[in-house]
Amino acid sequence: MTTTPSPDHESTAAPVEPHRVLVLNSGSSSVKYQLLDARDRSRLASGLVERIGEETSRLVHTPLTGGAEPRERTGKIADHEEALKAAAEELAADGLGLDSPELAAIGHRVVHGGLRFSAPTVVTDEVLKEIERLVPVAPLHNPANITGIRTAQALRPDLPQVAVFDTAFHTTMPEAAARYAIDVETADAHRIRRYGFHGTSHAYVSRKTAELLGKAPEEVNVIVLHLGNGASASAVAGGRCVETSMGLTPLEGLVMGTRSGDIDPAVTFHLKRVAGMSADEIDVLLNKRSGLVGLCGDNDMRVIRRRIDEGDERAALAFDIYIHRLKKYIGAYTAVLGRVDAVAFTAGIGENAAPVREAAIAGLEELGMAVDASLNSVRSSQPRLISPEYARVAVAVVPTDEELEIAEQTFALVSRGGAARSAHSDN
Repeated sequence: MTTTPSPDHESTAAPVEPHRVLVLNSGSSSVKYQLLDARDRSRLASGLVERIGEETSRLVHTPLTGGAEPRERTGKIADHEEALKAAAEELAADGLGLDSPELAAIGHRVVHGGLRFSAPTVVTDEVLKEIERLVPVAPLHNPANITGIRTAQALRPDLPQVAVFDTAFHTTMPEAAARYAIDVETADAHRIRRYGFHGTSHAYVSRKTAELLGKAPEEVNVIVLHLGNGASASAVAGGRCVETSMGLTPLEGLVMGTRSGDIDPAVTFHLKRVAGMSADEIDVLLNKRSGLVGLCGDNDMRVIRRRIDEGDERAALAFDIYIHRLKKYIGAYTAVLGRVDAVAFTAGIGENAAPVREAAIAGLEELGMAVDASLNSVRSSQPRLISPEYARVAVAVVPTDEELEIAEQTFALVSRGGAARSAHSDN
């Protein structure tokens, strides 16, 4: 596959203004990608490569223009380099290859940027080193993100690579919210503080909620509830995050699909002393065998609701615990913000599970919050209000679009000349 534009071709063709952005989300054994046109926010193609390194690797590529059908290939894909090359071949088959002069940049989701990166950042050797230095606080995510960046650099060394950080939106939290109450020297030496995650989603949804209300983000205070298999809440005051539920890692906060969320730290000591569990075993317990799956054996909210309808008490208790934690955070963030203009539900559960939205808001009328049952039951891919007209606080469903947010941040940076400099903060 050709990986750089041909000089001869460029000399005979009219200059093309680059306007496309390839968004990459590299996981430990998967690569998700989308190609977007920054001029009109349209999607040109998307795809997923999963089970990388296994004999049963699978690539599903979906052209999003021209009515073409999704294409699938199976068989071992050895590593991320091979995965990205395979994705590039699929894009090329649609006339959207990585060698196109229309490609402006590649935007990468990077989970952890620490305190240093508070904005999208053009990747340099120093930026990569700093992302590597953050691996101890994001051991499951940052290594895969780094691999994706390096693979993309090898394929298009001439193209700007931009890192967009999950933690960036939360760097505006005041120290009172970000600090844990532990010895300061120990905390600083080991970078222990609350960073927050899902930042691109919280940024996008808080801004779209303001638009839904017909106001500027600076005028609106929003509680954003990002409810997927991973779940987080944020308090956004005038477009700036002032509090979020996830902490040093994505484990803290709400009840999630397989993560416990908030828990007494002494539980870990107790399990070590009484159950003889190792640190790694406790890590697996809290991150992969807890949350909804730990409570009732399922982490699919649709299955849990069906089990509740069938009279399953374990499923009902899991749902109640999930909702109780949500209510607690809504109340806490109402206190943090002082004035709440909207509560916005987003992500897989937040956008699709009407019973979760209804239960989370039920009983909060004294806080000015209510849900209209008929509006709540409507299924739509569009941002919408589900609160009655009399409610003082708007309750909204706002579908998230992290890929679009990454593409827009990436294109804004490179199109204003940011490719020539680092855009990170050194605070």
